[in-house]
Amino acid sequence: MGNAYLWTKTFHIVLIASWFAGLFYLPRIFVNLADEKNPEVQARLLGMANRLFRFMTILAVPAVLLGLALWLYFKIGSGEVWMHAKMFFVLLVIGYHHACWGLLKKFRNGVNTHSGVWYRWFNEAPVLLLLIVTALVVIKP
Repeated sequence: MGNAYLWTKTFHIVLIASWFAGLFYLPRIFVNLADEKNPEVQARLLGMANRLFRFMTILAVPAVLLGLALWLYFKIGSGEVWMHAKMFFVLLVIGYHHACWGLLKKFRNGVNTHSGVWYRWFNEAPVLLLLIVTALVVIKP
């Protein structure tokens, strides 16, 4: 497969790791936003959340595109059950990212309806998704 495959895989892994760092941290900011009463601190946290979400999205797009290149161009996992399962869970990750955007919009509009405890539980989803996707890629059941 050569160098193109190795570079594609390398950048895919780095971008996925970076994207997930944001997916782990953004809901922690939401926890603080939900619990914070000081408007100045809320404004600072909201600014942090906005910048992080924008950066996460910039990382997510090439991460997904490189993953598609590995699958469609380099034929990694083509026709294999584990890859179809992985793609399902990747769609869930993208859905989670989208859900974060919706929650961020609610914070921007001052209409958050969830507690800090709810966000703590919400924050566990990307951990489970990363574990499942990694297990599918490594174990290939």
